[in-house]
Amino acid sequence: MIDFRSDTVTKPTAAMKEFMFKAEVGDDVFGDDPTINELERFAAEMFGKEAALFCSSGTQTNQIAINVHCKPGDEVICAADAHIYKYEGGGIAKNSGTSVRLLLGDRGRITADEIAQNINNPLDIHLPLTTLVALEDTMNRGGGAIYDFEEIKKIKALCVEKGLPLHLDGARLFNSLVETGIDYKVYGEQFDSISICLSKGLGAPVGSLLLGSKDFIPKARRVRKVLGGGMRQAGIIAAGGLFALQNHIERLKEDNAAARKIGEALTNVSRVKRVLDVHTNIVVAELHKKSDVAALVEEFKAKGILIMPFGDDKIRIVTHLDNSEKDIDETIQCIAGL
Repeated sequence: MIDFRSDTVTKPTAAMKEFMFKAEVGDDVFGDDPTINELERFAAEMFGKEAALFCSSGTQTNQIAINVHCKPGDEVICAADAHIYKYEGGGIAKNSGTSVRLLLGDRGRITADEIAQNINNPLDIHLPLTTLVALEDTMNRGGGAIYDFEEIKKIKALCVEKGLPLHLDGARLFNSLVETGIDYKVYGEQFDSISICLSKGLGAPVGSLLLGSKDFIPKARRVRKVLGGGMRQAGIIAAGGLFALQNHIERLKEDNAAARKIGEALTNVSRVKRVLDVHTNIVVAELHKKSDVAALVEEFKAKGILIMPFGDDKIRIVTHLDNSEKDIDETIQCIAGL
């Protein structure tokens, strides 16, 4: 089967598995795992941050960040379609006792003006204290939309003015940065904490990283322990992430280009109402009829292609390193025959 359900279905390459097999390991809770230590150092240096923390998933890194930045009764500002709100099991409320202020934005990308209008007056005792702003780049529910970097800088300036930390859910951040060419350190300067995922397009089997300051990361490490996320000889899996950062970033351009080809092909399908502009490796197509979603998913499956329904009236296709050029060509031929 050609699997476009998500870039989380990627499997480690032979070279990555060999690198993992040879990894030196130690007890990470004691700080003794050399491979994890190198992964954390390498990633932090990439973005000009002082420290990093290796975790099991992007949900864990995001939830740890929120827990460190906020206290019960506070409020987080984020997009209504943000992963931290929509797809992390109610963790903001369950783990941190924190409420949310949801903004619509454009394909889930909120602006400085919108944020400014929704920061609560700290002197009004009726309202929760706004203590965190969180962005997502690329925006999953927005069809892999890339954030305007100039807008991010405006949001950062607002957060500095209001004394608010700015967190980034950068699950697919590298898909964005290979397109924009923005320097990693310049990008990293805008955020107080950054979550990056290693197990999506980068192709590692497990793991995400939380980046931040030398004061922030020890607090995050404590929260990770409380959540049961302390790992022992985890250098074996961390090695996959280190290999991915060192070898798999530039090739993300191939995934983005393949997604654009598929998106263009879908615009010619009569049942498709519109295809969101394809920025990175996610293609979202809105159908004329809601009833066509399940049918179209099954038609693709019958032809050996797995895709996902994406709400009531949309389908989603996500390209990744396990899709060959032949897979993309076969998929475009399939689409032409719909």
